[in-house]
Amino acid sequence: MYKSKIAIIGAGAMGGAIADGILSRGVIPAANLVISNHTPGRLERFAQSGAVLTTDNREAVAKADWVILAVKPWLVENVIDDVRDLLTADKVLISVAAGVDSFNLCRWTGEVCHLFIAIPNIAIAQGQSMTFVKPVDCTDELKDEVVHFFDEMGKTCVCTEAQLQAGMALASCGIAYAFRYIRAASEGGVELGFKARQAQDIVMQTLKGAVGLLEAEGLHPEEAVDRVTTPGGITIRGLNAMEEAGFTSAVVKGLKASVAK
Repeated sequence: MYKSKIAIIGAGAMGGAIADGILSRGVIPAANLVISNHTPGRLERFAQSGAVLTTDNREAVAKADWVILAVKPWLVENVIDDVRDLLTADKVLISVAAGVDSFNLCRWTGEVCHLFIAIPNIAIAQGQSMTFVKPVDCTDELKDEVVHFFDEMGKTCVCTEAQLQAGMALASCGIAYAFRYIRAASEGGVELGFKARQAQDIVMQTLKGAVGLLEAEGLHPEEAVDRVTTPGGITIRGLNAMEEAGFTSAVVKGLKASVAK
């Protein structure tokens, strides 16, 4: 458990998910977490959590060692302007705002504090995020601390700034693509005779099993496919029908379309 006091600025979809992950996994004591949002309504669900709640970003930053900036990208500069004098050399600022680059973070903060860009996905609420971390201005020791912090809520990849967009496509957008596959396969299950909720449960458990096998045995997905396909069997017929409909091509095209030009 970390002893650092952490402030989350913004309690929307991502900020709220990070707060959920921290609280549910016990990453820090609840009393060491400050959640700030300019409207109190988004704070209500954390009322019984033990975290410190405020609508004053300056209060949140003043109380924290680490500040996680989880506001909309177009609000980042204004929020930093409001708290810049509180971003002292001993503080850590972690921006999770998509598309905000290190150049602008350095320019807006004046490089007075330690800086990181982090791109988690909403599964961080369940401790299952795939988070990409780009150190901007920090020591190696601090980089390791930030990586371990996000590792408490999933898995972390330290990457270059150029890789952040690709990471978002694979993991942040990618989680939506996984949801869409679950929906599609569930609809197929209904057509095959299962009730909708039952079909969804079957598909979700099947995906959990597939991931578990790949993780446990370190297999390439195609090796695993070979294990469950037999000559002339129904599995290979199903796979070939999906490929004929453009399955792999559609996935690759979707990922490439997710990367901003």
